[in-house]
Amino acid sequence: MASDVILETRGLTKEFRGFVAVRDVSLRVKRGSIHALIGPNGAGKTTVFNLLTKFLQPSNGNILFNGRDITAVKPADVARLGIIRSFQISAVFPHLSVLENVRVGLQRPLGNSFHFWKSESVLDRLNGRAMELLEDVGLAGYAHRPAAELPYGRKRALEIATTLALEPEMLLLDEPMAGMGHEDIDRIAALIKRVSANRTILMVEHNLSVVSNLSDWITVLARGEVLAEGPYAEVSRHPKVREAYMGSGHA
Repeated sequence: MASDVILETRGLTKEFRGFVAVRDVSLRVKRGSIHALIGPNGAGKTTVFNLLTKFLQPSNGNILFNGRDITAVKPADVARLGIIRSFQISAVFPHLSVLENVRVGLQRPLGNSFHFWKSESVLDRLNGRAMELLEDVGLAGYAHRPAAELPYGRKRALEIATTLALEPEMLLLDEPMAGMGHEDIDRIAALIKRVSANRTILMVEHNLSVVSNLSDWITVLARGEVLAEGPYAEVSRHPKVREAYMGSGHA
């Protein structure tokens, strides 16, 4: 049923001065799923993310969210509709405390984002929800520490908490495991699984073991086109997928 599909692209194409980075990509992301977008370097994964969040305008094709055509919608309006992207580079305010970082995210839906001059009494009302989010991502014990002091993996957890503060219906994760050691990878993978309980996640990820453990559905891109789709067990056996990854060692 169409209502089961939260995000759909039809013939999505992006051309840069004669170079086609994304060609005729048609995605169907099922509501409530964890959908992974994988492929060798240069496959067009980040370009697709930039098209979905409207940092790039497609040369051709359409993007639909909850059945609504959002192809011409501006980036800020896409976020207001409920599609929030967490960037590959950790995006936190380093000199604010962990709690204050999440509180900034909570202010945005209230229409007073970044109003640091608001009275403490107004901001303190947000502390309860901020602490709940920090509890969800395992950072409650770090609430009053400057974000700059967090280890890398926990900064990524903080970034996810601030993203969740915006109450996304759909969360786009851009290489959430990039640069992490095994312990952090396991922690963030468990976190992603936990926060997926009542939302849809589309993620670009290089770590195939993470993809195999987390994803309900996988779309493989190669040279800007969809090479294969399906559950991991099926996709990983696909001859063209194996060929695309031969010698690369990662997605």
